[in-house]
Amino acid sequence: MAWQTLVTAQQAADRLTDPRLVVFDCRYDLANPGAGREAYLRGHIPGAIHVDLHHDLAAPVTSSSGRHPLPQPDGFAARLRAWGVNDNSLLLAYDDATGMWASRFWWMTAKWLGHRHVAVLDGGFRRWASLGLPVSTEIPMPRATGSFRGVHDPAVTVDADATQAAALDPGRRVLDARAPERFRGEVEPIDAVAGHVPGALNLPHAQVVAADGTFKPPAELRSAFAAKLGGVAPERTIAYCGSGVTACHLLLALEHAGMPGARLYPGSWSEWSRDPARPVAKGSD
Repeated sequence: MAWQTLVTAQQAADRLTDPRLVVFDCRYDLANPGAGREAYLRGHIPGAIHVDLHHDLAAPVTSSSGRHPLPQPDGFAARLRAWGVNDNSLLLAYDDATGMWASRFWWMTAKWLGHRHVAVLDGGFRRWASLGLPVSTEIPMPRATGSFRGVHDPAVTVDADATQAAALDPGRRVLDARAPERFRGEVEPIDAVAGHVPGALNLPHAQVVAADGTFKPPAELRSAFAAKLGGVAPERTIAYCGSGVTACHLLLALEHAGMPGARLYPGSWSEWSRDPARPVAKGSD
């Protein structure tokens, strides 16, 4: 089977004894940054390595950056090697349910650094546990240092200027993955300024999953994305969110729908809104 984009809990369980499998527990809580580690210690997929959004999947915040700036690509590749990742490793990332945190790991390893075998556990740890699949509290022994080097692809990201230009270009699209009320500027629980990039369209990342936390079928996602893109190709599309994390959820859904090629604005709204020179829009798209 192909080990890309999404795998089911049973497919992952069938691979637990495969020495190529490296599992990453990406559980996280924005309101309680330590909660992911605590959940991992209470029980995780056997052999899983805990990955922290702040320390492993982001660089330190600067005065001009968003809340979760990307680390240096060489540094992240080195971290993957330290976790035992090789070119032929099967990488599995999961979180509590929907994949919105695990998708950041997927995007960074598969799209940003070019690893060919990266998947997110569809339905996450909740789905895994609900099926009675194995859970462990044992911290795995460190693996031998891996050989994965990665090939950084700068073309999968864009900056604020490129995002602004695309949002105003009728031949391109910019998708905002945040909740509708944040997009409209009615509330802003995290960042200093409420609103959205002028010209962006709202497609909340929560809409790509079903009620049970698994991704909607590819055909259903294709229909939803096609309606929002209005004939514009995914390759001419940019996704952003609050800090470049849940936008990866949209990018994973696009990939699952067979519509790859969209790019990420990593700084997202938290970076955009720190610059008083950037325009701000409110209301519906």
